[in-house]
Amino acid sequence: LQLEESGGGLVQPGGSLRLACTVSGVSLDYYAVGWFREAPGRGRELISCLMRDGQIYYQDPENSRFTTSVHQPGNTVYLQMNSLNPEDTGTYICAARMGSGNICRTHAMDLWGKGSLVTVSS
Repeated sequence: LQLEESGGGLVQPGGSLRLACTVSGVSLDYYAVGWFREAPGRGRELISCLMRDGQIYYQDPENSRFTTSVHQPGNTVYLQMNSLNPEDTGTYICAARMGSGNICRTHAMDLWGKGSLVTVSS
């Protein structure tokens, strides 16, 4: 099981990025995949959890700027981020945990990717 993030970089405020988490070695049929963010002074935060059955949980449902989707044949989970602001700066990490339901937790995932740095700055 391996997870690899891609798509990060420098973006101006108001811009968009789409991050990809490619999962290899296992099928997403058996794992929940979470997107997390690490930022200085804020620790690691859950953004979303893609469950085995395809449902998606958002930690902040009021934040419509971030959308998670999945391309099942490619075993890839995406995080679309729009209207980015400097407070969104951080390292975005995907992680997987075997099981059903909304089981993405900051300290309970089975495997973590290395993360992709997103910097929002003018």
